[in-house]
Amino acid sequence: MFLAKVIGNVVSTRKVEKLTGSKLLLVEPVDFESLEPIGKPLVAVDAVGAGEEEIVLVVQGSSARLTPATENSPVDAAIMAIVEFIDVGGKRTYRK
Repeated sequence: MFLAKVIGNVVSTRKVEKLTGSKLLLVEPVDFESLEPIGKPLVAVDAVGAGEEEIVLVVQGSSARLTPATENSPVDAAIMAIVEFIDVGGKRTYRK
């Protein structure tokens, strides 16, 4: 799993039947302390109802296909959680 910030939506008028009704979001991996971008943006299926600018937990690979929203789907990345707060070394580094 990794932390990412939702930076946009991806709209597709046609997609594989298994993904019909799924929301696709553009996420950018971020550092867990500074929340600064640390990787290239990628598209992830939203399994939890996340929105733009939220900090989320993303999984990739086979783990991305283990939610009711993505089961048996051709998915490589899925948003599994919306982050409420992050504590590092006893210090709160993020709060929604």
